[in-house]
Amino acid sequence: MEDERISRAMARIDAAAKRIEAAASRMSVPDADPDLSARHERLKQEASSALAQIDMLIETLDG
Repeated sequence: MEDERISRAMARIDAAAKRIEAAASRMSVPDADPDLSARHERLKQEASSALAQIDMLIETLDG
C-alpha cells in the first residue's frame, strides 16, 4: 500500500516537472535577463539532483 502511494506521488511530481518544462519552452521573452538561461539550467540540475536523492531514499526505505 505504501509503495503504491509513493509511486503515485512520484508520478505526480514527474508529470508536474514535465508540465513546467513544457510551459517554459513555450515562453518567449525577447528582453530577458542575460543570465536567465544559465540560472534556469542550474535550477533544472538542482531539481534533477533532488529527485534523484528522493529516488535513492525511497529505494533505501523499500529495502
